[in-house]
Amino acid sequence: MNVPHGSEIGTVALGLVVILLASKIGGDLAVRARQPAVLGELAIGVLLGNLSLLGFTRFESFETNAGIDLLGQLGVLVLLFSVGLESTVREMRRVGGPAFVVAVLGVVAPWALGWGVGRLMLPEHSVYTHIFLGAALTATSVGITARVLQDLGRSKSAEAKIILGAAVIDDVLGLVILSLVTALITAANAGSSISYTSIGMIVTKASVFLFGSLVIGVWLTPIVFRAALRLRSPAVLLTLGLSFCFLLAYLSEVIGLAPIVGAFAAGLILEPVHYRDFVTRGEHDLEESIAPIASFLVPVFFVVMGMHVDASTFARIETLGLAAVLTLAAIVGKQACSLGAGTADGKKLDRLSIGLGMIPRGEVGLIFASIGAGLTLGGERIVNEGIYSALVIMVIVTTLVTPPALKWSLSRGADRPAH
Repeated sequence: MNVPHGSEIGTVALGLVVILLASKIGGDLAVRARQPAVLGELAIGVLLGNLSLLGFTRFESFETNAGIDLLGQLGVLVLLFSVGLESTVREMRRVGGPAFVVAVLGVVAPWALGWGVGRLMLPEHSVYTHIFLGAALTATSVGITARVLQDLGRSKSAEAKIILGAAVIDDVLGLVILSLVTALITAANAGSSISYTSIGMIVTKASVFLFGSLVIGVWLTPIVFRAALRLRSPAVLLTLGLSFCFLLAYLSEVIGLAPIVGAFAAGLILEPVHYRDFVTRGEHDLEESIAPIASFLVPVFFVVMGMHVDASTFARIETLGLAAVLTLAAIVGKQACSLGAGTADGKKLDRLSIGLGMIPRGEVGLIFASIGAGLTLGGERIVNEGIYSALVIMVIVTTLVTPPALKWSLSRGADRPAH
């Protein structure tokens, strides 16, 4: 082992000590304030990344360290895999048409508004920045909404089923859009253009990959898991689960899609019924097995994303103005979801609650922002420091307003007399 290599390992090790401990402190403070832990992890990252403004520069190297960044990117794959595990293909089928309509409206309206905000407030930037802003507003955080509904004891209500089903479909559609926009920007940066035929091919490729992997995976995984039952080494289920996650992430990148598309699809494929024999013989189920790995890798991503935020941009009127308008567009855009909500079991659904439940961007919005920050066109970043900070503010505000707004809306619905 040469000295530079050892020095690099030492930097990564020290960075992990700081980042992991800071993430737990930030997460604890957020939970005490009745907010999702992810907000605390993000906020503590912003603090660490801006200590240089106070003259302390020791942590600056962590922000740009390749090893720490790689661990954060692995954390994104594990996060999307975990989100996929929380839903199943059967559940997506069960919510059916209404959730699909809600999801489509919840993608189209925010995208159009985000693109409009870009054109209005960032006329000096390329059309690709405007398109990406629209894409960044399409996501919905499944985990945050699910936690709010669970805390309120309404996770089994008709509205909750529509919200959660639509949020999952929302993420699928959002990931397809992200892949398309990324391909457009990459082609433009290479000096070429994409025809309508090529756009159709990208959408078709993404759709075929997602739904093809689901169909093949649902058929193939029981066979693979039955064969793996012969293995007597420890943590076989965990190894299989992560292998599926990373394999589909790799295949997703090979065909030109974002690796997170494959990780998400892998989570949807692996249903509890496929690995119940492993649980019967004494192994933890997959969600429990993944949790310790996620608790290590995922906070690294969020803290590092916070460190990329330049707090000095918060003092710029243009950044705060963009953040305010983006947040308004993000909230109003998701209210279009309510137009797709009809009835369930003969009862009229609470449209306002459904619209409010789709508002939080949470971790998915941050993933979109981080990918945009890594895209360039003619040497210029598609998402520069000011735009990135505005997107982070939008994510924070939409995540903060949802719990009290949804609680109020559902309580209002419960208090109304039955018709």
